[in-house]
Amino acid sequence: MATPKSRSRDGYPGRALALILVVTVGLVALMFGTDSTKPRLGIDLAGGTSVTLTAKSDDPSAVNKTNLDTAVNIIQKRVNGMGVSEAEVQTQGNANIIVNIPDGGNTQQSIDKVGDTAKLYFRPVLTAEPSGVAAQQPDPSASASAGASAAPSAGASASAGSGASAPASASASASATKAGRALSGALQADPTASASAGASASGSAPAQPSASAGASGEASAPAAAPTPDAETAALQQKYAALDCTDKAQRLNYQTSDPTKPALACSYDAEQGLWYKFVLGGVAVNGSDVTKAQAVYDNQTGKGWMVDLSFNDTGSKAFADTTKQLATQSSPANQFAIVLDGQVVSHPYVSESITGGTAVISGTFTSDEAKSLSNVLSYGALPLDFVKSDVTTVSPQLGSEQLKAGLVAGLIGMVLVVAYSLVYYRGLGLVSIAGLVVSAILTWSIMSLLGAGIGFALNLPAVCGAIVAIGITADSFIVYFERIRDEVREGAQLRAAVQRAWPRARRTILVSDFVSFLCAAVLYLVSVGKVQGFAFTLGLTTLLDVVVIFLFTKPLISLLARTKFFASGHPWSGLDPKRLGARPPLRSSRRRPTTTQEV
Repeated sequence: MATPKSRSRDGYPGRALALILVVTVGLVALMFGTDSTKPRLGIDLAGGTSVTLTAKSDDPSAVNKTNLDTAVNIIQKRVNGMGVSEAEVQTQGNANIIVNIPDGGNTQQSIDKVGDTAKLYFRPVLTAEPSGVAAQQPDPSASASAGASAAPSAGASASAGSGASAPASASASASATKAGRALSGALQADPTASASAGASASGSAPAQPSASAGASGEASAPAAAPTPDAETAALQQKYAALDCTDKAQRLNYQTSDPTKPALACSYDAEQGLWYKFVLGGVAVNGSDVTKAQAVYDNQTGKGWMVDLSFNDTGSKAFADTTKQLATQSSPANQFAIVLDGQVVSHPYVSESITGGTAVISGTFTSDEAKSLSNVLSYGALPLDFVKSDVTTVSPQLGSEQLKAGLVAGLIGMVLVVAYSLVYYRGLGLVSIAGLVVSAILTWSIMSLLGAGIGFALNLPAVCGAIVAIGITADSFIVYFERIRDEVREGAQLRAAVQRAWPRARRTILVSDFVSFLCAAVLYLVSVGKVQGFAFTLGLTTLLDVVVIFLFTKPLISLLARTKFFASGHPWSGLDPKRLGARPPLRSSRRRPTTTQEV
């Protein structure tokens, strides 16, 4: 009759062991199935570069937490957009942003870009043509407008310099893509762009916008002072010589006076062509865009579009400029959206757009519309930044640090194993098996998190894993000592295992709760690498609870049924004589307990 009662106390330890076995095997199988067999390494282990950006502004009050947090979000999106998936961007102090970029294919490009002030501008297009390709003869059907010079107006002159000769068919096909998108209360594709984009005059230099070209957007005031002939000639020569297919020439030409014309490049992925532009002065700043989102229009059949909203300043400047652009011929009726000196879109304008909202429509795919909306939403940094420090960690140094961390962890593991075997003997094998299970779970989960959410294992995270060895071993010790206490009191092993568990369980849960709470608080209030330590510590603490409940306790319950442990073999670690058990209590358990002994 003791057997059913004992089994009821034991529960079904085999089920718990089977469950954790299935979970462990499943995680390992998923790890190998997704080819994520190793955790991703952070900068300090795999090598990379840390860039410190210091905010600058003419208005000291502009350097505040809100603007810094906005800049962090923008920089994070920009760096990730370059294919760097493990970059870390966080604020430090009141004026600094730390950007950690791991080694990768676009590392140097990311380092170069991250320090640039991401300025987003709306500029009128003066002229445009394919770059780095030989001019072709125009399509006869487009002869009525190809090569024609647009009439000058208050917006921007469409006359092009001699270097802007009409690119004919190449330009025509371009208009069906980027230039083939329109701005009306929406921006739309220009039906005449195929014939006139890149049109040139008889050799005059790119003309300057005479109004509404300044960032203020005032129609009545000139955006820029008249450009001297020498400056005009220099711009014409630079445009004629510009080859956007040459990476060395794809510079940010927008860093000079924003009220003056500037050059720009743009890549049309659909055609595989680079285009070069002469743009007028800045008409609207990207910081005046309050909202941009990609939407799908089912009602009119326009497909994917990008909705724009401007603040009061941007609304007025946008209305003044579109009023003038709407009177021009292509390409002078186009509005270029410029980020970091590159034209990301140049829709045409067919009407004056008022009300502070607009729509860019055309031959957008879903990805193109979302990409453009992201540029408009996150392209403009609220502050200027300078690189105050750039620190590079070589992969060799990182591998040495990783080796040192692994050696430290191995030493800690060996010491725990040695202590368990010497002090607990047979029970020490249980603790070793528990550590192995915990290590497998930790490794597989970290590997999967690296592939799934980009979790990178840095040196502090390795330290957190080493600390976890002690936490797991401590849980074993608590339970083992409770069992040994019961044996010292004269209890049989199976009864001792069951009576020891409730008290040990409370102690383990309280201890692990304190550790997890510390890890959670540290994760929430810290930044950067310290979060790696906190995350690993919290993860391994949770795994400690899982291992104790689903592995250690059920395994000991099964071992207590074996003769080796139940008989108190000297090498079991539960020898009553070695533990100093009380003989009277042991003998009293063999007598019927009909009366209470005092």
